[in-house]
Amino acid sequence: MSAGTLPSFDPRDPLGLDDLLDPEDLAVRDTMRQWAADRVLPHVADWFERGEVPGIRELARELGSLGALGMSLTGYGCAGASPIQYGLACLELEAADSGIRSLMSVQGSLSMYAIHRFGSEEQKQQWLPRMASGEVIGCFGLTEPDHGSDPAGMRTYAKRDGSDWVLTGRKMWITNGSVAGVAVVWARTDEGIRGFVVPTDAPGFSAPDIKHKWSLRASVTSELVLDEVRLPSDAVLPEVTGLRGPLSCLGHARYGIIWGSMGAARSAFESALDYAREREQFGRPIGGFQLTQAKLADMALELHKGILLAHHLGRRMEAGRLRPEQVSFGKLNNVREAIEICRTSRTILGANGISLEYPVMRHATNLESVLTYEGTVEMHQLVLGKALTGIDAFR
Repeated sequence: MSAGTLPSFDPRDPLGLDDLLDPEDLAVRDTMRQWAADRVLPHVADWFERGEVPGIRELARELGSLGALGMSLTGYGCAGASPIQYGLACLELEAADSGIRSLMSVQGSLSMYAIHRFGSEEQKQQWLPRMASGEVIGCFGLTEPDHGSDPAGMRTYAKRDGSDWVLTGRKMWITNGSVAGVAVVWARTDEGIRGFVVPTDAPGFSAPDIKHKWSLRASVTSELVLDEVRLPSDAVLPEVTGLRGPLSCLGHARYGIIWGSMGAARSAFESALDYAREREQFGRPIGGFQLTQAKLADMALELHKGILLAHHLGRRMEAGRLRPEQVSFGKLNNVREAIEICRTSRTILGANGISLEYPVMRHATNLESVLTYEGTVEMHQLVLGKALTGIDAFR
């Protein structure tokens, strides 16, 4: 391109955000996009309608072979990818379906992250290589039936019995629960809240699936039941006590959601854009009407501002400067705007917007779960409110 010649306007990248990515970033993005196009998109509407994902263990192994599981971690078979590359992978998987991104996020940013950051060397060697390859799927047990947004109120308890630990309690809304080979479970002890690495074949452990859900249907969601599960003394994560442990894991996973939600939004927006160009009413494409163009312009603004925000936070994470309040900022904004983009896209598609022939309603219902899990709107508003005012409104 000669000096002074402007690049052409790309409706799918109106701000030229691809210029922020280096060749390795683009390679990761393109690899994940192609895998999702080949292995998820042809089937996901059927999985969603049926409420199950046949071959989920095979999908996990394929993601492992791509280096996508625990990809932001280093060593133990993990890819050691940058925060931006991890974010791009989340975006591309959630552009296919939030449930598939959740499979990767819970594996890498919750289960593997907890072991990698707080585990013993023996725990890391035992579990992380097999989890990175997808041979073993992990789940993360924090939320309880009666204590969702208040993890300090958890009732799951671990007591010492000689040199062993005995765990009793229940966890709820656990992604990957019934297909997991290992669970990271947080429980009260006499010493404070501790994390435990629990093989799911341990006697007393069960993970019944949660049925009748209308969101994240292409995802395994379970209850964890711990009925006096006996574990050896070395099952506890040795490097952390208290809520700092699980909350730091959630912060890492929320970062992925900031990117992933924009993938769902992008899919809905591009469906609406393509539809507006092709669908004719009153003798011309509906994209030629002012109201439709206004909707498309507003959606493009929020979508690409959200991606730019995700990229900025990724650079801060890379520099070791990303604060929890900034993660709340991104999660609150991007998921909320992604839902609005889906709803507006649905209006452009009209009646077709509710059909699984298009991805819009599937993304909209999935995002209702994403809006709530790993911190509700209200929790993130209060995190920011406290940071802005210096006054704690949680109490």
